[in-house]
Amino acid sequence: MESSRRTEVQVGDASRLFDGQRLTLARQLVGLRKNALAAKIDKSATAVAAYENNTKRPAPATVAQLCLTLGVEPGFFLPGPHQPAVNNSIPHFRSLRSTTQLARDQAFAYGVIAGDVGAALERHVEFPESSLPRLSVDVDDEVSGLPEDAARLLRKHWEIKAGPVGHLVRLAENNGVVVVFSPAQTAAVDAYSFDDGYRPTVVLNPAKEDYYRQRFDVAHELGHLVMHVDAEPGSKVVENQAHRFAAELLMPESELRDLLPSKADWRVLAALKESYGVSLQALLYRSRSLGVMSDVTYRNAIAYLSSKGWRRREPGEMPAVEQPSLYPRAVEILSSVGIDEISLAREARVTPGLFRTVAARVPVREELFVESQDEGILAGLDDGVIPLFRGREKE
Repeated sequence: MESSRRTEVQVGDASRLFDGQRLTLARQLVGLRKNALAAKIDKSATAVAAYENNTKRPAPATVAQLCLTLGVEPGFFLPGPHQPAVNNSIPHFRSLRSTTQLARDQAFAYGVIAGDVGAALERHVEFPESSLPRLSVDVDDEVSGLPEDAARLLRKHWEIKAGPVGHLVRLAENNGVVVVFSPAQTAAVDAYSFDDGYRPTVVLNPAKEDYYRQRFDVAHELGHLVMHVDAEPGSKVVENQAHRFAAELLMPESELRDLLPSKADWRVLAALKESYGVSLQALLYRSRSLGVMSDVTYRNAIAYLSSKGWRRREPGEMPAVEQPSLYPRAVEILSSVGIDEISLAREARVTPGLFRTVAARVPVREELFVESQDEGILAGLDDGVIPLFRGREKE
């Protein structure tokens, strides 16, 4: 590949071209409220709000201080080609009551950064086209079979053969859905999903090392992406719809109804667990929801699971969680032709550590959101550089 052309972005340039939406993103990424950021840079909360609303431009010295406080380079604050509709794209979090607004903002900011990384990678490699069918389901619909219809629609659209679904993360990525792990700092937020105009994205919890629960999480989030494009997230009805979607996707009624036991036959359930890649608890719940198992039998089975400690860790070997490969493979391909991850991180306008977390096959445990100590940013000369790659090269 030809060498990349670089354009220096200094604090003066960033001040003149400052995009307030990028400041909001950087602030949310490190988990700060406006008043907390204002205190750190010795400005008023009103001034920070004005910067974010683009009604006032920060001076170069203020940009330098923002860079130090938020751990970004000056180029981060420039408008870029990937401009997500932040206000119009609401992530689907499991429970809005148990997740603070600050945590939700931080998690969503990370998802936007994942889109920035993807947009940078796609200037050089070609990803699969996004292929996700839509079947809107009313957020108050508790009785119709539309969630199950949506799951069957996805199986048909993705040409999933009868029987167990294979590697679900890879299947999603092959159909243009981005799947990434969130950083350790946002582990309090469960898996979530959104479509911000770049690509439909699923963000997985890095602390969840349960293969079966992770697969169900992915199926659940795919349900949101198929059914709830414009739906307000977090309600019990919406979450139940996504659960029903996931159950039908992973355990189709047409296949499982005649296989599920009406009693707690643990040998049969264990065999189905291994075959379909779902937990014993999911199979028990599915059996009850399909009317194969009575409520009393189900409750007794769950009580037995609890008494054996199986609700926390089911018996048997735990397979390794499914790993994303879309971003990691792109990084490997580009590295083989001389484009390293440092250059890619600068092009995506993120720190190398954050880039590695987004593009990782496995969760990264290291701390990411720390204040920058780079004195070069204060000088506004050497370290505020982003490479702008011209053209699009593909492997």
